[in-house]
Amino acid sequence: MPTTDLAARAEADGVRFLLALFVDLAGKPCAKLVPVEAAAELQHEGVGFAGYAVGAIGQVPSDPDLIAIPDLASYTPLPWVREGLALVHCDPHVEGEPWHFAPRVVLKKLIAEAAARDVALFAGAEVEYFLVRRDDTGRLVPADPKDDAARPCYDARGLTRMYEHLTGVSAAMNALGWGNYANDHEDANGQFEQNFAYADALTTADRVITARYLISVLAEQRGMTATFMPKPFADRTGSGMHLHLSLWRDGDALFPEVGDPRGFGLSPLAYRFLAGILDHAPGLQAVLAPTVNSYKRTGATSTRSGATWSPRRATYGGNDRTHFVRIPDQHRIELRGGDGSANPYLAMAAVLAAGLDGIDRDLDPGSPGTGADAVPRPELPPTLLHAADALAADKVVSAALDAAGPGVAEYFTSLKRGEFFDWHGTVGSWEHDRYLTAF
Repeated sequence: MPTTDLAARAEADGVRFLLALFVDLAGKPCAKLVPVEAAAELQHEGVGFAGYAVGAIGQVPSDPDLIAIPDLASYTPLPWVREGLALVHCDPHVEGEPWHFAPRVVLKKLIAEAAARDVALFAGAEVEYFLVRRDDTGRLVPADPKDDAARPCYDARGLTRMYEHLTGVSAAMNALGWGNYANDHEDANGQFEQNFAYADALTTADRVITARYLISVLAEQRGMTATFMPKPFADRTGSGMHLHLSLWRDGDALFPEVGDPRGFGLSPLAYRFLAGILDHAPGLQAVLAPTVNSYKRTGATSTRSGATWSPRRATYGGNDRTHFVRIPDQHRIELRGGDGSANPYLAMAAVLAAGLDGIDRDLDPGSPGTGADAVPRPELPPTLLHAADALAADKVVSAALDAAGPGVAEYFTSLKRGEFFDWHGTVGSWEHDRYLTAF
């Protein structure tokens, strides 16, 4: 069935309703439920939203409607959620033009800028989350009451007890062609990760949003809550969103190179891209770790397992998970600064801009690690307020947010500062409902 006809494809798949979905700057999934009988109208005319009611997307009550225009390449049947349901990611428009505050529009603009340099960003994303419930006293606890080991990571028994949920998510991912290749019990009690194959940056960002939705709804069907909150428990490891990044040109990988004198098998282009990310790390953190709670994770000094897995300085190294940027092999670099509250569209847009700046300026990351000949690197911002200030001072990362139009970076930064002052002192309660349910 041709992908150019949304109605025909939906009808062929037995779809009765379509979720026309986009996210605001905070990553909140916003949608309208469109019957298949109106699929042609959705495809050609879009569906309207009162933008101010959406949330953080740069509108006031007097502004004209956001019109969500579907990207047919993102069409995704979701019979595991509800029989006859499908999802399609949309680009919000205002008065016929792509709305420059929409995160997906921002990322598409950065992808176009990379294409003008004859490179394309590919990315894989590690989606970590907790499965939780409320006990009889209202306290937040792991959904599995037997998940209480001091070192639960990779525990086969914990995986087995959550078999129905994990295999349900895995089967859905594979049916959609995502290539789920592993499902892990992570380092904290109640924490899991489900991995899928890398793809171009836009496809991966769409899949992160879809995966969060899918995981959340399937967890609810089994009486649990899935939360991507960075640090729901003070004494346990937090949830990251690590990004595995590489550049390509016409189907050829640009990162691997034989004879790398540093020994990691990377090309000079890869090191320049990496250096740009390190150079802009403080400003990037406001986008990669965008909530007050994020800094409960990066500021942690210990956990029950003995490790936080959260970098505190913008260093790089080989197969070493203590660094901000890890080099697992010659094909990719892993950016470990992001967490479960990050908006994947904005995260990839900002990282792509930082990396391209490193290429344009011919930056060198210096020696790996923190040795005597390594380039001195500042500590990452200790709070969201520090991160917002670093973003405001970083012209490259700010310009990435403004890539599709002006005012986004200033608006985003003001939101982050406002969240810090509104919630600082209260999110010390690790169970704060705003951060439990927002993502």
